[in-house]
Amino acid sequence: MDYQFLKVSCGENGVVTMTISSPATLNALNSTILGEIDTFIHTLDPNQVRVLVITGEGKSFVAGADISEMAHLSEKEGLAFGHRGSQVFKRIEDLPFPVIAAVNGFALGGGCELAMACDIRIASAKARFGQPEVGLGIIPGFSGTYRLPKLVGQGIAKELIYTGKMIGADEALRIGLVNQVVAPEELAGAVDALVNAILKNAPIAVGFAKACINENYDLDVDESIALENRYFAKCFATDDQKEGMDAFLHKRPAVFKNE
Repeated sequence: MDYQFLKVSCGENGVVTMTISSPATLNALNSTILGEIDTFIHTLDPNQVRVLVITGEGKSFVAGADISEMAHLSEKEGLAFGHRGSQVFKRIEDLPFPVIAAVNGFALGGGCELAMACDIRIASAKARFGQPEVGLGIIPGFSGTYRLPKLVGQGIAKELIYTGKMIGADEALRIGLVNQVVAPEELAGAVDALVNAILKNAPIAVGFAKACINENYDLDVDESIALENRYFAKCFATDDQKEGMDAFLHKRPAVFKNE
């Protein structure tokens, strides 16, 4: 499918890369781009895709939502815009396979929120993060007040959101917002290394692990443990579990078939 603002590439072994491509606006998210991302997400076949990588073209991952579109929204229109972005990001978070954000530059506002909807974030040393919405008279609208405290804790999240300040990649790593920081020229290689490490493992088990972690977000300890037990048990109904353990016992490489 052809997109106006997305570039999609499908590599070997079920690895798909989605690049947001509107460099003139630093990849700012407008309704059209959100719609294209939503359409793209719905085209992904869980039986074919093993890992999704999301990045941005140029010097920005996503510099935020499109202020020119938001400037004159009514309260009702603001609700619809926030709901649209939040729903798209929730669909990304709920994808049954790992999603990696390759953060090549600015990840501000909606861009930071998009990165947080991914499972893992690898950042270029030139990346910059922040939730600057309060300086525009609004608050984060694409679930930033929900995901940021989950990742970095309430105190740091409140500081970042109340001040609207921008932080560098090293600070983002220190507070737990990103998993890894690399030199800009090493970003693609670092993402490839992570993808390859994931691909070595049983696809169903990786998907179950993601589902279990995501569904544990707001459960109490007993519910969380029971949920993990259920997903753990489901692994034993797969051929991949039998293959993985047989390979371990016979000291040979496992060949997983996503079955």
